[in-house]
Amino acid sequence: MFQPTFESLKQYKCPNWFRDAKFGIWSHWGPQSVPMYGDWYARNMYRQGDPQYLYHLRHYGHPSEFGYKDICKLWKAENFNPDELMARYKKAGARYFVTQAMHHDHFFNYATKLNRFNSVEVGPMKDICGLWQEAAKKHNMPFGLTEHLSASFTWWNANKNCDKYGAYKDIPYDGNDPMYKDFYFDNKRYANMEYDAFAPKDYEGDFLQWYTNDKDFHAYWLKVMEELIDNYQPDLLYTDGGIPFGHPTSEIDYENYRTGLTAIAKLYNKSISKHGENRAVYNQKDRREDVYTVGVLDIERSQLPDILPHPWQTDTCIGVWFYDVRQKYKTAGHIIEILVDIISKNGNLLLNVLQKPDGTIDTETRYTLEALAKWFSVCSDGVYETRPWKVSGEGKTKVHIDGFVEDKTEWDSSDYRFTTKGDKVYAFMLKPPENNVAVLTSFADEKVKSVRLLGIGEVPFSHEFGLLTVKLPVSLPVEYANCFEIAFS
Repeated sequence: MFQPTFESLKQYKCPNWFRDAKFGIWSHWGPQSVPMYGDWYARNMYRQGDPQYLYHLRHYGHPSEFGYKDICKLWKAENFNPDELMARYKKAGARYFVTQAMHHDHFFNYATKLNRFNSVEVGPMKDICGLWQEAAKKHNMPFGLTEHLSASFTWWNANKNCDKYGAYKDIPYDGNDPMYKDFYFDNKRYANMEYDAFAPKDYEGDFLQWYTNDKDFHAYWLKVMEELIDNYQPDLLYTDGGIPFGHPTSEIDYENYRTGLTAIAKLYNKSISKHGENRAVYNQKDRREDVYTVGVLDIERSQLPDILPHPWQTDTCIGVWFYDVRQKYKTAGHIIEILVDIISKNGNLLLNVLQKPDGTIDTETRYTLEALAKWFSVCSDGVYETRPWKVSGEGKTKVHIDGFVEDKTEWDSSDYRFTTKGDKVYAFMLKPPENNVAVLTSFADEKVKSVRLLGIGEVPFSHEFGLLTVKLPVSLPVEYANCFEIAFS
């Protein structure tokens, strides 16, 4: 059994189900979907002049009169059909499923004894997490939960403010109402502080940081995590940040991490009690190896330049994190190219599929999922149960890595990404050559026995002077990232 220390938890080994699955789908969904106006709505609706504040003011009324607590009551999830969605997600290639337990808005998507603002008592009147878990079990999908509560105490300082000018000047927002202090947090001392999610200082300095030093909140967070783990025994638990409540820009101090490590140990030990071995995964975002090796590193909306010895994950979304009528979506081809690059480097991709407030997905999203399904039906052998090869790929082009930027990469015909399984190497062709002849340079030291194009079968090739040259058919089996299966003798 694990102890809540770095020394103990660094004995962690990533379970094979996660390494084999490669692609998961995430439901990042809750009351902030109601306005259909994007991420961080529960915070930005209290920031005068912000587009979400202006939308809220003109659509619902001033946040002194109609606040976030009232938005929560509007979320009904009346057309939510988790079984139908899970079947669609599995067909689209997902092999694990993750849902949001709570966002920074402090609204819980499950039955709880610790927070009256939850989906069973307010809004949907449904155990959203429980319904998702039932559907995941039916479709034999490992089930995960994401927690964003750890950052809530500082993130939600804006609801304690008031307008600085205009018709509602100096009228306090509803976050100041003592009747709702349990929901909006007792954090009024932060009201006028400038917020910087990634600043190295805490509230005693000039900025607010992602995590608070408030020990009462730490204790509350741990109670919530323990309840969540006991009630759902998830296969995966994700924290939106580093391990609570350490600071990713300061020296690793065990005391800062004690609360988070306690929750991680409980997650793993619960899995051991259930399965006889640990099959659970813990994701967090601190990229220091001394920290992330207690679980599986998660990188939000970005990638790594090359193979990491440890399994890792990118989480991203089709659009933005909550449904937003203004946003342009990623295409299926863009998603597939991200996936292929990531799995070649020992990673997984967790993709947020946006839901409308009623629980449905829109026509654009269905189209994208259908396109993913077509691709996986042909190329899945190069994805599932694979591992990185000697090198992640070849070619001139590298993915753009810069914060949360995920620009569409402009590939050329020299670009391939590799995976391996058994005695096979899979080579994903990121842009077909114009002359229908593919040339690969990474197999000079191998003796190639056969080349198959997934979806077609064996194709003509030659292997001379260190170059593997493959003749392509006039019509390729899939539109994006066609895959060769290469066998050696």
